[in-house]
Amino acid sequence: MSEQLKHSTGSIGTCCDISQYAEEIERLITPKTNIVICPNPEVKDATEFAMEKHLEDFLIKNWAHTPLGKHFRIYEEDGEMIGQQYPSDTGSIDILAKSKDGKTWLVIELKKGRTSDVVVGQIQRYMGYVKEELAEPNQQVKGVIIGLEADNRLKRALAVTTNIEFYAYHIDFKLNKI
Repeated sequence: MSEQLKHSTGSIGTCCDISQYAEEIERLITPKTNIVICPNPEVKDATEFAMEKHLEDFLIKNWAHTPLGKHFRIYEEDGEMIGQQYPSDTGSIDILAKSKDGKTWLVIELKKGRTSDVVVGQIQRYMGYVKEELAEPNQQVKGVIIGLEADNRLKRALAVTTNIEFYAYHIDFKLNKI
């Protein structure tokens, strides 16, 4: 802040005109750099993105200990895991997995909280991509939506699908005094 601006306000309770310092004030209150938490323009709430990202990272790190990890492996090519945030022409697939017997692809869409029917169209787009671009004619494609809870709209939408399931996650954090 310039010395002139510092001294322009006078003492407490005084009225003053600081309009001549408008540009300087604007520079002071405007961030010097744009901080981008989530580069995806579809994400409206950065907190939501961060929570979904934590859920995703947790699932990836603990995959073998999940019910899905018993039958599926996160997709790999040449020994490298590439199934996390797998790019498709309709957006990034949160987790892409393939069954251990190689017969089934699994598209997983994560949602941080209560999940609605909008996610059904989203996961179907991803599943369509996998079916057309990755799956062989003898392979099937299934979907799993993981969220905190399903609302009534999602339950109704899933009632007429045969290849998409919903899993609710539960967070359990304990502190035990020793």
